[in-house]
Amino acid sequence: MLPPDQFLLGIALTVLLAVGSQIVASRLRVPALILLLPAGFTAGALTDVVHPDKLAPGNFSSIVSLSVAVILYDAGLGLRLRQLRGATRSVVLRLLVLGVLATWASVMALAPALFGVPFPVAVLLGAVLVVSGPTVVGPLLDHVRPPDRVRRILIWEGTLIDPVGAILGTLVLHSLIAGDFRLSRGFHPGEFALSWLVGLVGGAVGAAVLWFLLHRLRLGESLGTLAQLATVVAVSAGCDIVRDDTGLIAAVVAGLAVANLPGLGMPARRPFFETLVQLIIGLLFVTISAGVAPSSVRPVLLPTLALIGALVLVVRPLVAWISTHGRALPRGERAFTAWMAPRGIVAASTASAFAATLAGAGLPGSDKILPVTFLVIVGTVLVYGLTAAPVAAALGINRPARARPLLVGGRPWSVDLARCLTSAGLDVTMWTATEEQRQQVRRAGIEPAPGELLATATDPSGRLEEVTAVLLLTDDDDFNALVSVVARDSVDGPVHRVGPPPDGPGAVATRTGPDVLFRPGLGRDALAARHEQGARFTVGAPGEGPPPGHDALFVLRADGRLDPVTEARPARPGPGDRLVLLGPAPGGRPAQGPPAGGR
Repeated sequence: MLPPDQFLLGIALTVLLAVGSQIVASRLRVPALILLLPAGFTAGALTDVVHPDKLAPGNFSSIVSLSVAVILYDAGLGLRLRQLRGATRSVVLRLLVLGVLATWASVMALAPALFGVPFPVAVLLGAVLVVSGPTVVGPLLDHVRPPDRVRRILIWEGTLIDPVGAILGTLVLHSLIAGDFRLSRGFHPGEFALSWLVGLVGGAVGAAVLWFLLHRLRLGESLGTLAQLATVVAVSAGCDIVRDDTGLIAAVVAGLAVANLPGLGMPARRPFFETLVQLIIGLLFVTISAGVAPSSVRPVLLPTLALIGALVLVVRPLVAWISTHGRALPRGERAFTAWMAPRGIVAASTASAFAATLAGAGLPGSDKILPVTFLVIVGTVLVYGLTAAPVAAALGINRPARARPLLVGGRPWSVDLARCLTSAGLDVTMWTATEEQRQQVRRAGIEPAPGELLATATDPSGRLEEVTAVLLLTDDDDFNALVSVVARDSVDGPVHRVGPPPDGPGAVATRTGPDVLFRPGLGRDALAARHEQGARFTVGAPGEGPPPGHDALFVLRADGRLDPVTEARPARPGPGDRLVLLGPAPGGRPAQGPPAGGR
């Protein structure tokens, strides 16, 4: 145990490395793992205060288990059962079954020859390396932006395979110890089913508790988030006490329940919870990689590169190609699925715990499990992290980085605004209330949004896929105000509303706030009046400010982002940025209305 001052230094340095690596990675636009693992490894080699055995001697594996349960619960919150249908469900199930069997068998066959370890160690190493994980797959997919079908397949696979791999590894570990390192003596297939039963029961209990807390007690945002965290930790700990690592299954099941059961009455995912998960991921990767000694890595470096080559170039493509065969996926999507199987936090955490247990039991070669797993994680993250975007581009499946705003409303001025944004190169979609308005949208060359899209946006457990921003432009100010609050958890981007008139009768809508579009005084009535008097929406030249008589409404960034102009955010175009303007039609007189501002 470290002295108090060194313990505090170790905690501070660990947090600093975890957060700092993620900040730098976001600036460099690379997956955070590419920096987290080397940062922890370097800190562990240069200091003694970041080492997990010094920070939490004897209890580190338990802390890791509960932390991973929180991560998998958060991953479960992002899964929608309605998306697991048809070809998607079939491909996910195939990837799970074939991926586990093929990866496990390949590592068992290669490890004795590559690393000189006995067969029992090869069996356990194969079980550890079958996992992938949402902590690495999700950020890579956010960076690449593949089609939603591919994203759903890979996220479902990564989330479900983690508890499968953890349970499999635990059963192999216990079987080896119980059978005096002979797998045939201690392995009982029924143990696997029993572990899943414990995890499913624990997940059901957690779901029932969360339903009571979130639905019956109607806890608010802060207490609801804390209740989720406490429930997941308690249920996962209880399951792990009964049977090792079954808490991971319980966490995924509880997350799935909260995300898919109706009537919970509040959005499941909260900024605090997501921030906590990001911090946990950073802390775990830094501390686990700090526990890998450089002296243990050098002897297995070259053999591990050969293992990585086999997993990346042979095993994963073969598994993916068989799993997607006959599932009506385009060739590019099948190929990208074959090029995405990084290892993540569950592999690192199980390897750390299993290696220590086997080393204590005296099994030769067990000291190679952690450094090999560490190198496989680093290698696969580097390979996929650095090549995923170019591969997706070469296959023609990455979505463009341009904004895809959803405009809600059907007045002529809002349709004209949508037409202007479309002409500027944005992928605009528009939702309207009536069939007549939808026909007007189609005639304007704009894609009408499906009728259920707005219902998804206002569903606390829903998620608008592909939409990068929502602009509420209807004549019902209270509707705009309410939806702007409810839809925030359903959109991976901002939700804004047009301002009401100064003397509007709305009981909820306000004329100011961070979600209100445009400068003060430029509400929906002013926009409609100026449009009726001949004002038109145009796009300015790159880098230029608004000319006289024009109002700046949006800044279209050079990288394709669309930033609305608000009271708190004036228009400041940079090099290559363009302004979306409202002003007189070319050759016409300025429309009468509120005075044009310079923002």
